[in-house]
Amino acid sequence: MVAHSQPQPPTEIIAGSTLCSQPVFLGGPVEPAIFDADSHLMETPGWLDQFADEGVRDHLDPLGLEGAGSGAAELMASLPELWESHRHQEIGPEVLKGPKGWMAPGALDTEVRSRVLDALHIDAQLVFPTFALVHFSRSKDPVVLYGGTSALNRAMLAFCEPDPRLKAVGYLPLNDPGRALQTLEEALAVGVAAVWVPSDAPGDFSPAHVDLEPVWARLAAAGVPFILHVGGGKLLPKAFHNNGRPRPKDWLGGGENLRSKDFPVVHHSPERFLACMALDGVFERHPGLRGAAIELGASWVPGMLRNVDHAFRSFSKFEPALQELTLLPSEYLRRQVRFTPFPFEDTAWLLEQCGPDLFMFSTDYPHPEGGRRPFEAFGDAVSGFDESTRDRFFWRNGAELIGLA
Repeated sequence: MVAHSQPQPPTEIIAGSTLCSQPVFLGGPVEPAIFDADSHLMETPGWLDQFADEGVRDHLDPLGLEGAGSGAAELMASLPELWESHRHQEIGPEVLKGPKGWMAPGALDTEVRSRVLDALHIDAQLVFPTFALVHFSRSKDPVVLYGGTSALNRAMLAFCEPDPRLKAVGYLPLNDPGRALQTLEEALAVGVAAVWVPSDAPGDFSPAHVDLEPVWARLAAAGVPFILHVGGGKLLPKAFHNNGRPRPKDWLGGGENLRSKDFPVVHHSPERFLACMALDGVFERHPGLRGAAIELGASWVPGMLRNVDHAFRSFSKFEPALQELTLLPSEYLRRQVRFTPFPFEDTAWLLEQCGPDLFMFSTDYPHPEGGRRPFEAFGDAVSGFDESTRDRFFWRNGAELIGLA
């Protein structure tokens, strides 16, 4: 393993295609620290097998590449040579401009990913899987579901462990509360920095169900947040895509990703999840519990904060559980949950509406959804705010989420 010293705050930041000595988004000489709340691995077929127990390995579903478009097999065959070349090439800030996906430096190589962090002056980066859930998440067999989950959590740690800046995001299905707690203990033991939970209802019960109280209590005690992420909840029901016309390809040219009608409702599942957690008192009972909604946009957040308070004021006379809350529901969300805007959203407006404590910077590297210029886009958005707000957006909100600050 490669040892890395604790990174220091960067002395330069990206401005266009060059580096400048003064951070453009701070508007002054202060050297910012950078917390990247969203990045990914680009898994290949067979990658997870090496981390799975023998009794589970043979029952994992294959990694389909339908979403990768035509030429996927040829691309997979070319990756070993391409990835080896990345180890010998210079990596600079232009790495964000592409290529992305499997062809990006550090897509599945920790040593090269560390050099990407060096180039971008990133001090901490959450790392999510991209495809690995396909292997097990649809299984009706709890042994396969939770065995695959344990394998993925070990795999994420194996990628991140050599560099302390890389923060592994584990996975945790909540379908079986007992197994979920056991699997969580295993994930905490190996050292995950956060736990991705699906944002849909786990079954015929809520994420705020009393049987899941031990899971939320354990996360709170460990100081490890839960994460909601795109891909962890249902999108627009298929019926709404049936308009009597040919269904368009997704924006990457395949068939598995977002389309235009999916995007405006991508937050529905996480919004339901967080509203239930606040209104059913989970955040009240576990004030140390932290959470985040990542790669789900943030333009919906101001409305959610208002709506949960409207619900509280309108229904607290009739619902005993609401009478047990000592804060407004929005105050729990403000205290305990963080969000990542997309770079094309109006982040300045979000900060004006909600204040400096809720939002975090992200690159989504090496996915193309993060854009080619996230530093510039978000830097421009926060340039009119004070230094404390800028620091919270680029570093402190994310650092506090996982206990770094």
